[in-house]
Amino acid sequence: MFSRGPLSTSWAPVISFTAKRCRQYSSKPPPHLRSSPALPEPRIDYRAIAENIVKKSNNAINRKAPLPAGAIDHVARMYTEYKRLLNDLNAKRNARSIVGEDIRRASDKKDAEAKQVALAEATRLKTEVNELEANVGAVEAELLALALAIPNDTHPESPLGPESAAVTIDTCGPPPMPADPQRDHVAICRKLDLLDLESASTVTGSSWYYLLNEAALLEIALTNYAMSVALKRGFTPITTPDVVRSDIANRCGFMPRDHSDVPLQQTYHLHTPPASPELVLSGTSEIPLAGMFANKIFQSSSLPFRVVGLGHSFRAEAGARGADTRGLYRVHQFTKVELFAVTADSESEAMMSELVEIQKSILDGLGLPYRVLDMPTEELGASAYRKFDMEAWMPGRGSWGEVTSVSNCTDYQARRLHIRYRRPPPKNTDGETPSATSITTALPFAHTLNGTAVAVPRLIIALLENGAILDDRGEVTKVRLPETLKPFWVGPQNGRDIIEWV
Repeated sequence: MFSRGPLSTSWAPVISFTAKRCRQYSSKPPPHLRSSPALPEPRIDYRAIAENIVKKSNNAINRKAPLPAGAIDHVARMYTEYKRLLNDLNAKRNARSIVGEDIRRASDKKDAEAKQVALAEATRLKTEVNELEANVGAVEAELLALALAIPNDTHPESPLGPESAAVTIDTCGPPPMPADPQRDHVAICRKLDLLDLESASTVTGSSWYYLLNEAALLEIALTNYAMSVALKRGFTPITTPDVVRSDIANRCGFMPRDHSDVPLQQTYHLHTPPASPELVLSGTSEIPLAGMFANKIFQSSSLPFRVVGLGHSFRAEAGARGADTRGLYRVHQFTKVELFAVTADSESEAMMSELVEIQKSILDGLGLPYRVLDMPTEELGASAYRKFDMEAWMPGRGSWGEVTSVSNCTDYQARRLHIRYRRPPPKNTDGETPSATSITTALPFAHTLNGTAVAVPRLIIALLENGAILDDRGEVTKVRLPETLKPFWVGPQNGRDIIEWV
């Protein structure tokens, strides 16, 4: 299908479980944001930024991007300066080539005086070229660092504002049951011995957990169920490394969305030897999946690529949102099945619709009440052009909770990771393909999309709180689970007799 090198998950550094604070804005990228040696620098469309300053500035404001005032104006000015310096550099290089010819001609004619004049001019030009090269390199580095902080463009239909401005575009599944604190998933898990938060707190800390008994089997069933749905839709299964280079994560746009004065970094950084690349625990399988396609050129006929990855997600900021930290809702580590696609630039919107349909089919199979939201600008992150969330009803929590999301990142990630493709050659008026030498079209950047198939802990919450069977005293006795999961249940069908398949 596509070529790739081996993906190694072996590593020996010690993990630091202290969330790093975001570094202050600087023109020089911090060490963990510097490029991977194997990848070229990101290819940012500076011209588009310079020609759309107002649009890009308003977009950054609407998305609450962490940019200082006037940053996009500054990028445009620096781009103008960069082009001027580059033109000067090219002119000096051309002049140096001409002087080189003068030196050769003077040598051939045995004209010592002309040769000395030309050598002096060559020395002067060499000094000027060296200075200009240094200036161009410095301006280019600062320009790139500034431009990398600019978020992707936004779909014109995306709502403006914070999370509360999300627009419900579909409501699916059975009618939501009334909110009921007796259906709280933590109480259910304690009653049925499905969850151990206390031991996890001792072993690791808060917002970590052990799944026990049927809850552990439920995780396995959910991951296999989601994988089976994706495979039937033509996706290639992949298990992903949980550790990635920080540069790859940054190129994917995995940046903090915490809007506090000193936002917490989302990622866990690993302590590595000074000469080694900085590594992080992957925040989502999207990152290693995107990295598989980095620095590759594909034929358009091979697109789209559809892959489904099974991995773990690590989030350092799990404890930052108060009530959401209870139980399994917001945790530091969870198992996740991720859908990922690479398309031609004209096919990404159709692929987004396809991913949404797959997500809906997974939730429909679980029999959960859920709704589909068109997410507003402040919830899009750095990379998403448009984002849909799906929220399941959780009666024990008394609220809807996000269980999946899907994002169209257009060429944001592809430009940073160098994912390109060759368009089919155009036809002549007589219907024939022109010769290769007459075709000079640039290689376009692909579009990338990602979507959650299952994020296990939150689906466990939704299934337990909606499926709990309560006795007359309001105590849970069993849990109803959808028959859809039964073929993927690896434990005994009877077991402790707390599961009722429906």
